[in-house]
Amino acid sequence: MSRPQRIEFAGACYHVMARGNARERIYWDDEDRQRFLDGLSRVCDRFGWILWAYCLMDNHYHLLVETEQPTLSRGMREVNGIYSQSFNRRYGRVGHVLQGRYKAILVDKDAYLTELQRYIVLNPVRAGLCGGAGDWRWSSYPAVMGQAERLPGLAADRTLSLFGSERAAARSAFARFVAEGVGQAFEPEVQAQSFLGDENFVTKVANEVEPVSPEVPRRQRLAPTLSQIEADAANRNAAIRRAYATGAYTLGEIGAHFGLHYATISRIARRASE
Repeated sequence: MSRPQRIEFAGACYHVMARGNARERIYWDDEDRQRFLDGLSRVCDRFGWILWAYCLMDNHYHLLVETEQPTLSRGMREVNGIYSQSFNRRYGRVGHVLQGRYKAILVDKDAYLTELQRYIVLNPVRAGLCGGAGDWRWSSYPAVMGQAERLPGLAADRTLSLFGSERAAARSAFARFVAEGVGQAFEPEVQAQSFLGDENFVTKVANEVEPVSPEVPRRQRLAPTLSQIEADAANRNAAIRRAYATGAYTLGEIGAHFGLHYATISRIARRASE
C-alpha cells in the first residue's frame, strides 16, 4: 500500500503520531522526554505552530498541532531528526530511533478538536500507567489544568476558552469532559488514510488545496538563496543564523551548503536566541 501524500496548507490541523523502531522505547527517563519537548517547543516557536495537545508514552508520542503556514513536513523532520540524534548520542547507539515516517492525519478541527485532545491525554490512562490524566506528567493535561509549567506554544488558554469564559469554571468543565472519556471508545473513521472528518470535509480540502510534497525545493519559495545569504553576511555563523531564521531551509539543507553536520547547524542557530 502506498504511503498517503502529505497535505499541507495554512491553518491545517493534524494528529501526528510516531512510534519507536520495532516498537522499542524512545524515552527511557524524564531527561529524554524533556529533551523531546524542548525540541518540539523550539519548532513551535520557529514555525508559529499552535500545540493543542501532546502526550509522550514510552515507545510513541501523540501531538495535535495547527500550522499557521504549510510547514508540517519541515517542522517534523526537525523535531524527529534532532531528537533521534540526541537519543543515539546519549545511549551510544546508531540507527533509526523512530519507525519510518511519522503519521499525520488532517483533522476537521470544528468537529474533532476537543475529542482528540481528550483521546490524546487519556493514552496513559488507557494503558494502565496512571489512574487519571492529571497523574501523567508528560502530557498537556496538567499544564492546561494549571498543575504544571506550560510548554511554550501550548494553546492552554485557547483550550479553556472552549469550555467557559471564567478560568476556574472552564478548568472544572475540561476536567469533567476528560474524565467522562475514560472507558469510552473513540474510533472515528479515517478517510483515505489521511483525513479525520466527514465526506464534506474531505471534499472541501480536495477542492481548495493541492497536496504539497515535502520534497519541494525550498529555493522555490520567496526567500533569498543560501549563496545570497552567505554573500551578505558578516561571517559564516551569521549566515547560518539568517538562513535558519528565514524558515525556508531545513537544517540538512543549510548544513549541505556550508559543509557542516545538521547538528552543528542546530547549535549555531540556537545560540542566536540564547
